[in-house]
Amino acid sequence: MLTNLDNGVGGEFLAECSEELNALEAALLALENKGTEVNEDLANCALRLAHSIGGAAHFLEFAKIGDLANQTADVLALFCSHKMIPTRARIDVLLRATDRLRDLIQEPRISNQADIVELMSALAGLPKDYQASPVRKAASAAGNGHSVPRRLRVLLVEDDFTSRLVLQTFLSRYGDCHVAVNGREAVDACRLALDKGQNYDLICMDIMMPEMDGREAVRQIRTMEETYGIFSTRGAKITMTTTVGEIKKVFQCFKELCDGYLVKPIDLTRLMEYMESWDLIKGLGSTRPQVAK
Repeated sequence: MLTNLDNGVGGEFLAECSEELNALEAALLALENKGTEVNEDLANCALRLAHSIGGAAHFLEFAKIGDLANQTADVLALFCSHKMIPTRARIDVLLRATDRLRDLIQEPRISNQADIVELMSALAGLPKDYQASPVRKAASAAGNGHSVPRRLRVLLVEDDFTSRLVLQTFLSRYGDCHVAVNGREAVDACRLALDKGQNYDLICMDIMMPEMDGREAVRQIRTMEETYGIFSTRGAKITMTTTVGEIKKVFQCFKELCDGYLVKPIDLTRLMEYMESWDLIKGLGSTRPQVAK
């Protein structure tokens, strides 16, 4: 894992994060000016920004930054899906969250010890007639048409046989695994699943593949989900699996709305940690796997 602030990786993230926070704040202020009208383009822009900050922060183990950004994204997903109106009071809470995120990235070394409980509670308590925290738990019933626990629907998108076998062997204990060998097959599989109302819970997506690479496949999958009213925090959890560890490419993948990023050889323990944080394997039982070589 690339987590050390001293090696420049964290600094690059924080610089990117500062720019995205400015854009997020601008989008929220524009939403506030719309009153009770939901501007889907603005709401989705804000959602994407918060999602990308949260995903990259967790990848670099800035846990509190990631948690706060993800909770903000959860609320924004409710705006996007018209389940909550962006009133001035609600936007004010979200702006408090962006201010706190800015404070945290200015003191990254102690950010994981910060107290964000009150603000997280304020975000979670925004909806009066819809349970917002965590949206990922509600997504099973409201967005994906299922409840937890149950066997997962997993799509493995990988052209390398060995990597595919490692993932399939591990993930088959938790769910039904479907396989695609390139991005185009992955997009087709997701389209069929959405048409049938049998959405995938987890997608493991390689980046470097023939015909269509993983990044383009993710962009198309997220666009398809949005046409069904399923926004990124409530859609399939997408983990990129790749040999590429360059931090700029990592950031770009999170901007394209992946949820996790695993550098090969895949650490299955880390994959399970992701799944647990997304409530994908709660109640299904698990044993800690060994690192895959």
